[in-house]
Amino acid sequence: MRAGAGLVTLGVPRGIAVPLIRKKMKEVMLLALPGNADCSLSSGGFKEIKRFSEKADVIIIGPGLGGNVFTAGLVRRLVKTIAKPLVIDADGLNVIAPVLGRLKVASKEVIFTPHPGEMARLCGISVKEVQARRLAIARKFSREHKLTLVLKGHRTVVAAPDGRTYVNKTGNPGMATAGSGDVLSGVIGAFLAQGLGSFDAARYAAYLHGLAGDLAAREKTGISLIASDIIDKIPAAIKRSS
Repeated sequence: MRAGAGLVTLGVPRGIAVPLIRKKMKEVMLLALPGNADCSLSSGGFKEIKRFSEKADVIIIGPGLGGNVFTAGLVRRLVKTIAKPLVIDADGLNVIAPVLGRLKVASKEVIFTPHPGEMARLCGISVKEVQARRLAIARKFSREHKLTLVLKGHRTVVAAPDGRTYVNKTGNPGMATAGSGDVLSGVIGAFLAQGLGSFDAARYAAYLHGLAGDLAAREKTGISLIASDIIDKIPAAIKRSS
């Protein structure tokens, strides 16, 4: 929302304490969905999510999702049927990795946002190999799977299927903290919702996210930096880059 999304709806299992979520995130709408016994999303929510997706501009899948086998089945089914722009992150990537080679994605606008460990699982190689050839691996993966890839980490790499690449130079080590990648996914989704294409949405989001992190680190120090500090500095980063 700080990056310009006018309306955000969070899909959560009904078993999660809705009043608590409402108290913490007053501006965010809620879509209460069927859940499993462990309070993860149930496959029974497919029709409801699919119906809701028809009025959405962008769908982000992954942050906080978990690895429940029924949730994994739900995600794979959604990716096969939702034609809206998709940003897939975190556990969304982990449940797709085992079936990536045979997974048909309905959307023509797809962005994967893996960190090196998730990228290693997607490619079936080691993290060391990923880090040794970040640019080449990102380019190859993007081209082969016809999607935009955001390989996070020091000098985040953004690669498009047509061969365009961008290496981001903003950001700092303090941003390697829980939730920072989720913030990036949100900024990408916001830019997609405002009409940018996948590659531009991803590269501008990487730059702005890193700049917000740099501004936050100056104030909080890298050691003390947390994800919400990055969110707090997004308005200042937008103002500085305008």
